[in-house]
Amino acid sequence: MHRAGLSRLVGGRSAECGKMAAERQAGAGTEENKENKRPPAGKAGALGDTVGLEILQIIKESQQQHGMRHGDFQRYRGYCSRRLRRLRKTLNFKMGNRHKFTGKKITVEMLSDNRYLLIILMDAERAWSYAMQLKMEANTEPRKRFHLLSRLRKAVKHGEELERLCDSDRVDAKTKLEAQAYSAYLNGMVQFEQQQWEEAMKAFNKCKTIYEKLASAFTDEQAVLYNQRVDEISPNIRYCAYNIGDKTAMDELMQMRLRTGGAEGMLAEKLEALISQTRAKQAATMSEVEWRGRTIPVKIDKVRIFLLGLSDTEAAIAQAEDEETKERLFESVLSECRDAIQGVREELRAEQRHRDGVIDGETGKVSTLQFLHSYLSYIKLSTAIHRNESMASALQKALLRQPQAEEDGKRNPRPQDLIRLYDIILQNLAELTQLPGLEEDQSFQKEIVLKTLVYKAYRCFFIAQSYVLVKKWSEALVLYDRVLKYAKEVRSGSSKGSLKDLPDVQELIKQVNAEKYSMQAAAILDPSNAHTQEISPSQTKDNKPLSDRLDNFSFDSSLVTKHARLVQFPPDFHPVPCKPLFFDLALNHVTLPSLEDKLEQKTKSGLTGYIKGIFGFRS
Repeated sequence: MHRAGLSRLVGGRSAECGKMAAERQAGAGTEENKENKRPPAGKAGALGDTVGLEILQIIKESQQQHGMRHGDFQRYRGYCSRRLRRLRKTLNFKMGNRHKFTGKKITVEMLSDNRYLLIILMDAERAWSYAMQLKMEANTEPRKRFHLLSRLRKAVKHGEELERLCDSDRVDAKTKLEAQAYSAYLNGMVQFEQQQWEEAMKAFNKCKTIYEKLASAFTDEQAVLYNQRVDEISPNIRYCAYNIGDKTAMDELMQMRLRTGGAEGMLAEKLEALISQTRAKQAATMSEVEWRGRTIPVKIDKVRIFLLGLSDTEAAIAQAEDEETKERLFESVLSECRDAIQGVREELRAEQRHRDGVIDGETGKVSTLQFLHSYLSYIKLSTAIHRNESMASALQKALLRQPQAEEDGKRNPRPQDLIRLYDIILQNLAELTQLPGLEEDQSFQKEIVLKTLVYKAYRCFFIAQSYVLVKKWSEALVLYDRVLKYAKEVRSGSSKGSLKDLPDVQELIKQVNAEKYSMQAAAILDPSNAHTQEISPSQTKDNKPLSDRLDNFSFDSSLVTKHARLVQFPPDFHPVPCKPLFFDLALNHVTLPSLEDKLEQKTKSGLTGYIKGIFGFRS
């Protein structure tokens, strides 16, 4: 009895342990499938079945999610190592144990699962990321360059192995092409680092051709991915062409750099150094610049290089299609301009040690170095104004769209955001008027005053818009009238062609008129407006009837009730003229007859007279 119970107990424990082990194995497989973003099914069990691997998509997704978005090659390298370990453990493809290494190679016969191809791909990516990490560290430790080349050759070896396995009939055609492009890309990187420009250009051209063919064969997100890869490879090809002898490639490289925000990877440092050398050569021939009718000698190399590259950057800003590219180019100009201004300030300090001031006694103007500082400050402030104006235009377009729900923590734009931008613009314009050497330039001062009025009008307009949102109708109406006042001043003070670089004031006037009528209609049709109930008693506290305030726009909720006070009742008393008075002026010239004989005689006093008076006796 005891033995039977003990056997059942041990058997039950063994079954439970086996079940738990199976669940753990299934869970490990599920975790691996989630990381691969797709099921590993691509198994060639039957004859004619093929396996496939989205090589470029796997690379891009892994890089974006594991450090490459911030240029962290070490983190991406660690991710590749961990994924390799999980893949080998899942496929039971271990390279020996902890005590002994046993080398294994993946053969064509093993290609019943696409995860075997993924192992080789992760090997190549791990070697490539380690090479890029060493390249960043080689700036301070030159000896690491040898290790860098070794890791790149290792990546090429794995890429060629992947291409060889994909030539099998068990792999689909798309995977074969992607493997060839990937191997050519890695080969081109090695040749590029070794400055073998012709071989590198051939490899990059092969890679570019394959991706262009793949992009033309698809119309979904994969085509976008292939085209992005082509854009990444194009600067490398043009740089190789420049080093081979194609002088026109330099201009294309600079345009690519301005449009895309700089090269990536191994090309970035080389391209920046090349552009700096080219501009330095051009700057050697630049000796002066003319601004506001005055010729300014330029002797500082940093300022020369900045002024030479300014026109190219402005052209790139005008051609930029998205706001992100424009913002990056504006920031680039401002950063370079600050460096140039700093160089001029250092020269000014050195000049002030030998002179008491910056005033030139012969001409009565500021010194040429101070005027150059004013010129660079003008460029910096003008660029900041254009950048804020571009941002304001983008926000205005966003405001005109239909309001959408806020997603991913991003709120919809509001008029308050535009108010802040126009405040900064007005501050920059105020600083422009204080630049040394421009105080007596009447045309410049008039231009700044005109620009100030334009931006004040737009700022006032968006303040009114913000009041409309909170249903403060009276304040908004007053601000709309002020916008029209500013706009009329601009139109009266502007000359022909002076508004070509400014926002359209005529369009603003039309918009203000439309907004005024819309606002008044919204105010009248909003019976549930709490603000109306607060403001109406204060505006009608004098208790005037409607007939006495027909010319004034006011809010009075009592007008829609049964006891509306339309007229004064009972009416007030009004004074009226009385009958005229007539004066007898002829009486002054009339001689009247004497009536003395008619008068009563004065009687004697006494008892007799009293008695006579009683009985009516007369004398």
